[in-house]
Amino acid sequence: MNKYPEKTKSGLIVSDFEKVIDGKHTSLYVLQNKNGAELLISNYGARIVSLIVPDKDNNWIDVVTGHNNIEEYLNSEEPYFGAVCGRTANRIANGKFTLEGKEYTLAVNNGPNSLHGGLKGFNSVVWGATQPEQNTLILTYLAKDGEEGFPGNLQVTVTYTLTDKNEVTLKYEAKTDKTTILNLTNHAYFNLSGAGDASVADHLLTIYAEEYLPTDDTAIPYGKPEKVVGTPMDFTANQSIGSRIKDDFQQLIWARGYDHTYILNKKGEKYDLAVKCYSPKTGIEMDVYTDQPGVQLYTGNWMTGNFIGKNGQRYPSQSAVCFETQHYPDSIHNPEYPSIILKPEDKFESITTFAFSVK
Repeated sequence: MNKYPEKTKSGLIVSDFEKVIDGKHTSLYVLQNKNGAELLISNYGARIVSLIVPDKDNNWIDVVTGHNNIEEYLNSEEPYFGAVCGRTANRIANGKFTLEGKEYTLAVNNGPNSLHGGLKGFNSVVWGATQPEQNTLILTYLAKDGEEGFPGNLQVTVTYTLTDKNEVTLKYEAKTDKTTILNLTNHAYFNLSGAGDASVADHLLTIYAEEYLPTDDTAIPYGKPEKVVGTPMDFTANQSIGSRIKDDFQQLIWARGYDHTYILNKKGEKYDLAVKCYSPKTGIEMDVYTDQPGVQLYTGNWMTGNFIGKNGQRYPSQSAVCFETQHYPDSIHNPEYPSIILKPEDKFESITTFAFSVK
């Protein structure tokens, strides 16, 4: 299928990702730039499987957790590893919402709530794939009217680009033929010390947000944002992820760590720097840029280390961190939040970039 060597720089085998699921072929797509960086993407879930970037000593480091083959993804304890989540990422309270006077019922798959699109969200379907350039992959999916309980035939395109500046850019586009709700994100689990490193506690983190959304014990926001200042939620000044993660603070206790939406310090849909994250072990820094209003900080609190990931690695709790650029959780029940309603006359477009450098 791919015109690349069978074995990738990451050590993964291309043919191990080939299978027929729901009558569609899965594969592993290899993106490369002129610097030798390598991005591996499976069209099962439109997911990042591996991302190889250089560290301060010019060693190649895989900074994304994942699996060795398609079978492991199909049976994973972590079904969102690297995937695009939708039709609505994050949570919808009680799996119900009303749109244009009609109530819709979704699968309840996370406590009392619906999470990341339901039982078979975008992370669990096979996307169409076209690779026009060595550094670009275009993925498409048609979510049919009524799929997972959502209205409207929704056509989604996600374009991955690995630039010569060692940036991974995701461009999202979507159109619907009936008013629907939409909240897309990528759920890559990063460890800038290398996937399989035991903890991200030492990673230094800055989030350009002065407010966050506190939640109840089911991870549904109360509604109004709160200031981060004076709390362990404050990453406005560079802090290690682990410095306060075990504080006696109710939000951290309920979530077993960080699993919260930060309201970014920017107006509207401006594309801007949202996050800086740095590993002192490798010297790798990742800057996250987005036009989305929020970013969900998740520190892999529910990872168990029970299974073997890529290249024999295990991923215990808090051995990775996610920066899910998106609209806010449960937005459909909070009209004061930025809207996730998509109408047929509109087109959804968004861009997020993960930019890598060393220092």
